[in-house]
Amino acid sequence: MRNLLLPLALLAVTLLAVPLAPMAAGDDRPDHDRARTALQRGEVLPLRDIVARAEAAFPGRLLEVELEEKDDAIVYDIELLSPDGRLIKLRYDARTGTLLKAKGAGLTEPKHGHGPEKD
Repeated sequence: MRNLLLPLALLAVTLLAVPLAPMAAGDDRPDHDRARTALQRGEVLPLRDIVARAEAAFPGRLLEVELEEKDDAIVYDIELLSPDGRLIKLRYDARTGTLLKAKGAGLTEPKHGHGPEKD
């Protein structure tokens, strides 16, 4: 049952909770349509890949994901709740999957060893 719930939860997050800054001037399509188009064009990595990276580096429960345009880059902003109840905020480059930033009280280096810019 758990194996079925995770893909459904990721699909729901992808389709319903992925707010986007406008990816193209004058683009008035719903946010999830722009996200799907960006994925189909190969402009961003699939959400499941980014979430897998985040959860491997920072164990916790996924709370929120946003796909946004920041300073001419498309990024995934992710919020996780750590096992001890701390909020972890992560920013990944949506094109490359590179961890750009990690914020959270008492945050240590990610498990994979490459540290992001920390605030």
